[in-house]
Amino acid sequence: MVRDGTTGGTPAGKGGKPRGVGAIVSSAHLAAGASPALSELEFGLILASHAFSRWMVRCMAAAGVPGLSAIEVLILHSVRHRDRAKTLADLCLVLDIQDTHVATYAIRKLAAAGLVATGRAGKEKLIRITDAGRAACDRYAEIRERLLVRATTSTGPAEEVLSQIGAQLRALSGSYEQAARAATTL
Repeated sequence: MVRDGTTGGTPAGKGGKPRGVGAIVSSAHLAAGASPALSELEFGLILASHAFSRWMVRCMAAAGVPGLSAIEVLILHSVRHRDRAKTLADLCLVLDIQDTHVATYAIRKLAAAGLVATGRAGKEKLIRITDAGRAACDRYAEIRERLLVRATTSTGPAEEVLSQIGAQLRALSGSYEQAARAATTL
């Protein structure tokens, strides 16, 4: 949907003249405010988020581990990160998971599949990658290189631009977090 409430094209405006397409957004009523560009970004985030989730699930299935959810794939890769054991709190902090039950369930499922192992260091529960989990992550990385990285480096933005976009998205996430806290007090 675009800013003027249509789904595209150039409907007639005043005097029968075609109107411009405007910003491409999912909710015209939100784009009517002071920042239509933010609404465009939000629509892009919605589409990118869903596409990224589908990609992770399908790439992991192609790597030989079907049946994992996007959050389970994220947790698996985070556990593999730097090949150091992680605590549940570390994983939830890094991935910004507020409901620890979601992460706990994912870890149990990954452990049942033999991709991670859990243990204790004092009172802390530690999660570490197994050889099977490491192999799955390596296959995922190979498929990602072949199908996604090659495609984005040949037709997409340069590495520096991707890095800048990533930094901007991380900064923007802070604004959304602050706004969410403020909204809770209303």
